[in-house]
Amino acid sequence: MAHSQHRRVSRRRLPRWGLGATAAAGVAGVVAIAVGISQATASPACAAVAAGSAQTSGEATHYVLTPGDGNCSYPGLPNGGLFVALSPGEYDGSAACGSFIEVTGPDGSVTAEVVDQCPPCQAGHVDLSEQAFERIAPLAAGEVPVTYHPIVDPPLPGPLSVLVKTGSNPYYLALLPIGAGNPLASVQVSSPAHGWQALTRTSYGYWLAAGGAGAGPFTVRLTDTAGHQATLTGITLSPGVVQPTSVPMYGTAAAMAPASPAARATAKHRRRARIRRTASPAPGQATIPRQNARAVLAASPSPSCTG
Repeated sequence: MAHSQHRRVSRRRLPRWGLGATAAAGVAGVVAIAVGISQATASPACAAVAAGSAQTSGEATHYVLTPGDGNCSYPGLPNGGLFVALSPGEYDGSAACGSFIEVTGPDGSVTAEVVDQCPPCQAGHVDLSEQAFERIAPLAAGEVPVTYHPIVDPPLPGPLSVLVKTGSNPYYLALLPIGAGNPLASVQVSSPAHGWQALTRTSYGYWLAAGGAGAGPFTVRLTDTAGHQATLTGITLSPGVVQPTSVPMYGTAAAMAPASPAARATAKHRRRARIRRTASPAPGQATIPRQNARAVLAASPSPSCTG
Protein backbone atom coordinates (compact mmCIF):
# COMPACT_ATOMS: atom_id res chain seq x y z
CA MET A 1 0.00 0.00 0.00
CA ALA A 2 1.55 3.25 -1.12
CA HIS A 3 1.99 6.07 1.35
CA SER A 4 2.25 9.64 0.19
CA GLN A 5 5.31 11.72 0.94
CA HIS A 6 5.15 15.07 2.73
CA ARG A 7 6.39 18.27 1.21
CA ARG A 8 7.14 21.52 2.99
CA VAL A 9 5.38 24.64 1.75
CA SER A 10 5.90 27.97 3.51
CA ARG A 11 7.33 26.07 6.53
CA ARG A 12 4.01 24.33 7.07
CA ARG A 13 2.77 20.88 6.20
CA LEU A 14 0.51 19.82 3.41
CA PRO A 15 -2.25 17.41 4.54
CA ARG A 16 -1.29 13.74 4.77
CA TRP A 17 -2.92 12.20 1.72
CA GLY A 18 -5.15 9.26 2.48
CA LEU A 19 -5.68 10.14 6.16
CA GLY A 20 -8.91 12.09 6.34
CA ALA A 21 -11.01 13.24 9.25
CA THR A 22 -12.23 9.74 10.01
CA ALA A 23 -8.69 8.42 10.33
CA ALA A 24 -7.62 11.39 12.42
CA ALA A 25 -10.50 10.73 14.79
CA GLY A 26 -9.49 7.08 14.97
CA VAL A 27 -5.91 7.94 15.85
CA ALA A 28 -7.18 9.97 18.76
CA GLY A 29 -8.88 6.90 20.25
CA VAL A 30 -7.11 4.82 22.86
CA VAL A 31 -7.94 1.24 23.68
CA ALA A 32 -6.81 -0.49 26.86
CA ILE A 33 -5.12 -3.80 26.21
CA ALA A 34 -3.62 -6.60 28.22
CA VAL A 35 0.15 -6.64 27.98
CA GLY A 36 2.78 -9.17 29.00
CA ILE A 37 5.98 -8.08 30.65
CA SER A 38 9.00 -10.35 30.33
CA GLN A 39 11.33 -10.67 33.29
CA ALA A 40 13.11 -7.33 33.76
CA THR A 41 16.80 -6.62 33.83
CA ALA A 42 17.73 -3.45 35.70
CA SER A 43 19.37 -0.75 33.61
CA PRO A 44 19.97 2.97 34.13
CA ALA A 45 17.61 5.20 32.17
CA CYS A 46 19.90 8.21 32.06
CA ALA A 47 20.81 9.91 28.81
CA ALA A 48 24.26 9.46 27.32
CA VAL A 49 25.94 10.67 24.16
CA ALA A 50 25.78 8.03 21.44
CA ALA A 51 28.96 5.98 21.37
CA GLY A 52 31.28 7.02 18.57
CA SER A 53 28.89 9.70 17.37
CA ALA A 54 30.18 12.96 16.01
CA GLN A 55 29.06 16.29 17.33
CA THR A 56 27.73 18.19 14.36
CA SER A 57 28.16 21.92 13.88
CA GLY A 58 25.47 23.56 11.80
CA GLU A 59 22.43 25.76 12.09
CA ALA A 60 18.89 25.60 13.41
CA THR A 61 15.66 27.17 12.26
CA HIS A 62 12.13 26.71 13.58
CA TYR A 63 8.78 25.75 12.09
CA VAL A 64 5.17 24.94 12.91
CA LEU A 65 3.96 21.36 12.53
CA THR A 66 0.30 20.41 12.27
CA PRO A 67 -0.37 17.62 14.82
CA GLY A 68 0.00 14.23 13.17
CA ASP A 69 1.62 15.57 9.98
CA GLY A 70 5.28 14.74 10.69
CA ASN A 71 6.96 12.27 8.35
CA CYS A 72 7.37 9.81 11.24
CA SER A 73 3.53 9.61 11.42
CA TYR A 74 3.34 10.11 15.19
CA PRO A 75 -0.09 11.34 16.30
CA GLY A 76 -0.22 14.64 18.11
CA LEU A 77 2.90 16.65 18.98
CA PRO A 78 5.28 14.31 20.85
CA ASN A 79 7.69 15.07 23.69
CA GLY A 80 5.73 18.00 25.07
CA GLY A 81 6.22 19.93 21.84
CA LEU A 82 10.03 19.65 21.93
CA PHE A 83 10.76 18.00 18.58
CA VAL A 84 12.93 18.35 15.50
CA ALA A 85 12.99 17.62 11.77
CA LEU A 86 16.24 16.36 10.24
CA SER A 87 17.73 16.62 6.78
CA PRO A 88 16.92 13.69 4.43
CA GLY A 89 20.31 12.06 5.00
CA GLU A 90 20.06 12.24 8.79
CA TYR A 91 16.38 11.24 8.72
CA ASP A 92 17.65 8.16 6.86
CA GLY A 93 14.39 6.81 5.49
CA SER A 94 12.71 7.11 8.95
CA ALA A 95 15.51 5.21 10.76
CA ALA A 96 15.94 8.23 13.06
CA CYS A 97 12.26 8.42 14.02
CA GLY A 98 11.69 8.40 17.77
CA SER A 99 15.33 9.08 18.63
CA PHE A 100 16.54 12.15 20.49
CA ILE A 101 19.24 14.74 19.87
CA GLU A 102 20.63 17.42 22.15
CA VAL A 103 20.91 20.79 20.42
CA THR A 104 23.02 23.59 21.90
CA GLY A 105 22.59 27.16 20.69
CA PRO A 106 23.45 30.68 21.82
CA ASP A 107 21.19 30.65 24.90
CA GLY A 108 21.25 27.03 26.09
CA SER A 109 20.45 23.43 25.18
CA VAL A 110 17.35 21.39 24.45
CA THR A 111 16.69 17.68 23.99
CA ALA A 112 14.36 17.19 21.03
CA GLU A 113 12.65 14.09 19.62
CA VAL A 114 13.04 13.32 15.91
CA VAL A 115 9.52 13.26 14.45
CA ASP A 116 9.93 14.70 10.98
CA GLN A 117 12.05 15.20 7.86
CA CYS A 118 13.10 18.58 6.47
CA PRO A 119 13.39 18.10 2.68
CA PRO A 120 15.13 21.43 1.91
CA CYS A 121 17.62 21.14 4.80
CA GLN A 122 21.24 20.28 4.10
CA ALA A 123 23.17 17.95 6.40
CA GLY A 124 23.79 19.76 9.67
CA HIS A 125 20.65 21.88 9.44
CA VAL A 126 18.02 21.03 12.05
CA ASP A 127 14.50 22.44 12.03
CA LEU A 128 13.17 22.74 15.58
CA SER A 129 9.67 23.24 16.86
CA GLU A 130 9.11 26.77 18.07
CA GLN A 131 8.94 25.57 21.66
CA ALA A 132 12.31 23.80 21.31
CA PHE A 133 13.92 26.72 19.48
CA GLU A 134 12.96 29.08 22.31
CA ARG A 135 15.17 27.01 24.63
CA ILE A 136 18.27 27.91 22.59
CA ALA A 137 17.50 31.35 21.13
CA PRO A 138 14.69 33.88 20.71
CA LEU A 139 12.26 33.06 17.90
CA ALA A 140 13.02 36.40 16.27
CA ALA A 141 16.55 35.19 15.50
CA GLY A 142 15.11 32.96 12.78
CA GLU A 143 18.33 30.97 12.25
CA VAL A 144 21.20 30.44 14.70
CA PRO A 145 24.45 28.43 14.79
CA VAL A 146 24.22 25.24 16.84
CA THR A 147 25.98 22.03 17.71
CA TYR A 148 24.08 18.80 18.27
CA HIS A 149 24.56 15.10 18.90
CA PRO A 150 22.37 12.01 19.32
CA ILE A 151 21.45 10.73 22.78
CA VAL A 152 21.47 7.10 23.96
CA ASP A 153 18.78 6.00 26.45
CA PRO A 154 17.04 9.36 26.94
CA PRO A 155 14.55 9.50 29.83
CA LEU A 156 11.25 7.99 28.71
CA PRO A 157 7.94 9.75 29.35
CA GLY A 158 6.20 6.41 29.85
CA PRO A 159 5.66 2.89 28.51
CA LEU A 160 5.50 1.93 24.86
CA SER A 161 2.38 2.17 22.75
CA VAL A 162 1.51 0.89 19.29
CA LEU A 163 -0.56 2.44 16.51
CA VAL A 164 -2.01 0.06 13.91
CA LYS A 165 -2.22 1.93 10.60
CA THR A 166 -5.60 2.79 9.16
CA GLY A 167 -6.39 0.28 6.42
CA SER A 168 -4.62 -2.63 8.13
CA ASN A 169 -6.40 -5.99 7.87
CA PRO A 170 -5.54 -9.70 8.18
CA TYR A 171 -3.69 -9.48 4.85
CA TYR A 172 -1.88 -6.18 5.34
CA LEU A 173 -0.43 -4.95 8.62
CA ALA A 174 1.49 -1.77 9.44
CA LEU A 175 2.55 -0.96 13.00
CA LEU A 176 3.93 2.27 14.47
CA PRO A 177 5.77 1.79 17.79
CA ILE A 178 5.70 4.94 19.93
CA GLY A 179 7.97 5.86 22.84
CA ALA A 180 11.07 3.74 22.14
CA GLY A 181 13.60 6.46 23.00
CA ASN A 182 16.40 5.05 20.84
CA PRO A 183 16.17 4.30 17.11
CA LEU A 184 14.59 0.92 16.42
CA ALA A 185 16.75 -1.72 14.76
CA SER A 186 14.01 -4.29 14.16
CA VAL A 187 10.32 -4.99 14.72
CA GLN A 188 8.91 -8.53 14.70
CA VAL A 189 5.34 -9.73 15.02
CA SER A 190 3.69 -13.05 15.79
CA SER A 191 0.04 -14.16 15.89
CA PRO A 192 -1.83 -17.42 16.47
CA ALA A 193 -2.10 -17.99 12.72
CA HIS A 194 1.50 -17.04 11.90
CA GLY A 195 4.92 -17.55 13.40
CA TRP A 196 7.39 -14.78 14.00
CA GLN A 197 8.10 -12.54 11.03
CA ALA A 198 10.31 -9.50 10.65
CA LEU A 199 8.61 -6.32 9.52
CA THR A 200 10.03 -3.89 6.96
CA ARG A 201 10.68 -0.28 7.88
CA THR A 202 8.88 2.26 5.69
CA SER A 203 9.99 5.82 4.95
CA TYR A 204 7.07 7.18 7.00
CA GLY A 205 7.79 5.50 10.35
CA TYR A 206 5.54 2.44 10.17
CA TRP A 207 6.81 -1.14 10.06
CA LEU A 208 5.12 -3.25 7.42
CA ALA A 209 4.02 -6.87 6.98
CA ALA A 210 2.95 -6.59 3.35
CA GLY A 211 1.29 -10.02 3.42
CA GLY A 212 -0.39 -9.41 6.75
CA ALA A 213 -0.17 -11.39 9.99
CA GLY A 214 -3.69 -12.68 10.37
CA ALA A 215 -6.51 -11.38 12.53
CA GLY A 216 -4.47 -11.14 15.73
CA PRO A 217 -4.07 -10.60 18.57
CA PHE A 218 -0.37 -9.99 17.99
CA THR A 219 2.79 -10.25 19.98
CA VAL A 220 5.25 -7.54 18.97
CA ARG A 221 8.98 -7.63 19.70
CA LEU A 222 11.00 -4.42 19.46
CA THR A 223 14.80 -4.23 19.41
CA ASP A 224 16.58 -0.88 19.47
CA THR A 225 20.04 0.14 18.34
CA ALA A 226 21.36 0.10 21.94
CA GLY A 227 20.48 -3.59 22.30
CA HIS A 228 17.34 -3.21 24.44
CA GLN A 229 14.44 -5.52 23.61
CA ALA A 230 10.78 -5.28 24.65
CA THR A 231 7.96 -7.75 24.01
CA LEU A 232 4.36 -6.52 23.85
CA THR A 233 1.41 -8.92 23.92
CA GLY A 234 -2.28 -8.44 23.26
CA ILE A 235 -1.94 -5.95 20.40
CA THR A 236 -5.23 -6.14 18.51
CA LEU A 237 -6.10 -5.47 14.89
CA SER A 238 -7.68 -2.10 15.65
CA PRO A 239 -6.72 0.25 12.81
CA GLY A 240 -6.26 3.91 13.71
CA VAL A 241 -6.20 3.30 17.46
CA VAL A 242 -3.24 3.99 19.75
CA GLN A 243 -2.88 0.96 22.02
CA PRO A 244 -1.02 1.70 25.28
CA THR A 245 0.99 -0.94 27.12
CA SER A 246 2.69 -1.11 30.52
CA VAL A 247 6.08 -2.05 29.02
CA PRO A 248 8.83 0.58 28.72
CA MET A 249 11.58 0.03 26.17
CA TYR A 250 14.22 0.09 28.90
CA GLY A 251 14.55 0.88 32.57
CA THR A 252 14.02 -1.18 35.71
CA ALA A 253 10.60 -2.43 34.57
CA ALA A 254 11.52 -3.01 30.93
CA ALA A 255 11.62 -6.36 29.18
CA MET A 256 14.99 -6.00 27.56
CA ALA A 257 18.17 -7.69 26.43
CA PRO A 258 21.55 -6.59 27.80
CA ALA A 259 22.75 -3.33 26.30
CA SER A 260 25.59 -3.45 23.78
CA PRO A 261 29.15 -2.88 25.07
CA ALA A 262 29.27 0.45 23.25
CA ALA A 263 26.07 1.59 24.96
CA ARG A 264 27.28 0.43 28.39
CA ALA A 265 30.62 2.18 27.91
CA THR A 266 28.89 5.52 27.41
CA ALA A 267 26.07 5.15 29.97
CA LYS A 268 26.83 8.13 32.15
CA HIS A 269 24.77 11.16 33.06
CA ARG A 270 24.92 14.27 30.94
CA ARG A 271 23.56 17.22 32.82
CA ARG A 272 23.39 20.52 31.06
CA ALA A 273 21.80 23.71 32.30
CA ARG A 274 18.94 24.75 30.09
CA ILE A 275 18.41 28.46 29.78
CA ARG A 276 15.17 29.68 28.34
CA ARG A 277 15.26 33.19 27.07
CA THR A 278 12.05 34.99 27.88
CA ALA A 279 13.06 38.63 27.46
CA SER A 280 11.54 40.63 24.61
CA PRO A 281 13.82 42.07 21.90
CA ALA A 282 15.49 45.32 22.93
CA PRO A 283 13.89 48.51 21.64
CA GLY A 284 14.89 49.11 18.06
CA GLN A 285 16.12 45.53 17.57
CA ALA A 286 15.18 44.17 14.18
CA THR A 287 12.72 41.30 14.18
CA ILE A 288 13.24 38.62 11.55
CA PRO A 289 9.95 37.20 10.30
CA ARG A 290 9.70 33.46 10.98
CA GLN A 291 8.65 32.82 7.39
CA ASN A 292 12.04 34.09 6.19
CA ALA A 293 14.14 31.82 8.40
CA ARG A 294 15.02 29.53 5.46
CA ALA A 295 15.69 32.31 2.97
CA VAL A 296 19.45 31.98 3.46
CA LEU A 297 19.56 28.22 2.80
CA ALA A 298 20.66 28.52 -0.79
CA ALA A 299 23.52 30.86 0.10
CA SER A 300 24.66 29.06 3.27
CA PRO A 301 27.80 26.87 3.10
CA SER A 302 27.57 23.24 4.12
CA PRO A 303 28.19 22.72 7.87
CA SER A 304 31.21 20.85 9.14
CA CYS A 305 31.20 17.95 11.59
CA THR A 306 33.70 17.50 14.38
CA GLY A 307 34.45 14.26 16.16
